[in-house]
Order: sequence, then C-alpha cells, then structure tokens
Amino acid sequence: MTTKLLSRRRKFLATLGVGGAAAAAVVLKQAGGNAEPAAVSAGATQGKGYQLTEHVRNYYRTAKI
Repeated sequence: MTTKLLSRRRKFLATLGVGGAAAAAVVLKQAGGNAEPAAVSAGATQGKGYQLTEHVRNYYRTAKI
C-alpha cells in the first residue's frame, strides 16, 4: 500500500472515532437533562446507607443471569 492511501485511511478512521465520541456526548447530555430522582419505597428510611430504591430494583432485575 502506498503512504498516501494509509494516510487517507488513518484520517477516515480518526474522523469516525471523533464523530462517534461526539454523538455519544450529545446523547448523554440530552439524557442527563431529563433525569428524575428515583422514587424511594415507603419502607426505606432517609438516613445514610443502603436503600432499596426503584433504581436499585431495576438494576437487580436486569443484572440477573
């Protein structure tokens, strides 16, 4: 392969990487602005420590193997 072809390929791959990172940043920024606090169950206290919230329940549900 020629040096010119390798240079064009590197520029193309770099553009894909930067474009993908930019797209991910936009998606994360949009999703972060609309986040609402997780609801706390009636049995949980507002003190420090572990609390079983809806967010935690959702994680446990999706993490099952």
